[in-house]
Amino acid sequence: MADLDRVLVLAGGMTPEHEVSVRSGRRVAQSLRRLGVETQTADVDSALLGTLSEDPPQVVFPALHGAAGEDGAVREILELCGVPYVGAPPAACRVAFAKPTAKALVAQHGVHVPRGVTLPKSAFHDLGAPALVERVVATLGTPLFVKPDQGGSAFGATSVDSTDELSAALVSCFAYSDAAVIEERVAGTEIAVGVLDIGDGPFALPPVEIVPDGGVYDYTARYTPGRTEFFCPARLPDETVRLATETALTAHRALGLRDVSRTDLIVDNDGRARFLEVNVAPGMTETSTFPLAVSAAGFDFDVVCRDLAHRALLRR
Repeated sequence: MADLDRVLVLAGGMTPEHEVSVRSGRRVAQSLRRLGVETQTADVDSALLGTLSEDPPQVVFPALHGAAGEDGAVREILELCGVPYVGAPPAACRVAFAKPTAKALVAQHGVHVPRGVTLPKSAFHDLGAPALVERVVATLGTPLFVKPDQGGSAFGATSVDSTDELSAALVSCFAYSDAAVIEERVAGTEIAVGVLDIGDGPFALPPVEIVPDGGVYDYTARYTPGRTEFFCPARLPDETVRLATETALTAHRALGLRDVSRTDLIVDNDGRARFLEVNVAPGMTETSTFPLAVSAAGFDFDVVCRDLAHRALLRR
């Protein structure tokens, strides 16, 4: 590991997830510094290209959430600059970041997914919102769940129990994206399954069971200490845990991901793991599920961050 001595952590970005990204980046940087790795942090701004060209780091560790950080754009820039980085390559990021595309692809690999539709804001404008809302409810029924087709941290995501609530949920969703994913709301246990690869191939971390105190895992529940109770490993039968971890690994491989990912699932009342979405840059904050799962698996989070950076360096 002696040859890893200079890492740049990217955090922040111009997205609603800016603050979460800053917290993730801060934690990764602190972990690397504790192990003696010289570490700088930077945002994605007009100074970045100059830094990468004139004073390139050995490795970049992206801790960016949302657009640019997870849609492949920043990673394309890192490729152009010839700087190795932690995480999935640009093409895989583009596929994973588009929730409907990722959902369709993993379904082709036998993964269970909720029934749903993806509709652009223009469809409601052009065809008439009331009639289209009625048609969606007639087809999918209620309850439903509405979320933007891209992005994370539960921004623009709403649980829906009626036709009137669907209309309001779509307004909230379209504040964050031009297209909405409308799915059946599956009753069951919400879990997050991290996948990690530090050199010997990807493996699933213990599933984290998520129990928000208000029943909804929204932004506040995700990032306010004490607002959500986590159980790791999840309180599920061994066979259900096995199926859930296999689902996360299937998603990771099917989407061409690398190094790290986090798959969000609902285990329904029949014990089936239903795929919700995948994240190519899991949160690394003090309330994020990925570091919790790393610890539950018996790994030191600081060492994992260093090993991920070293693995990226070896790809150079």
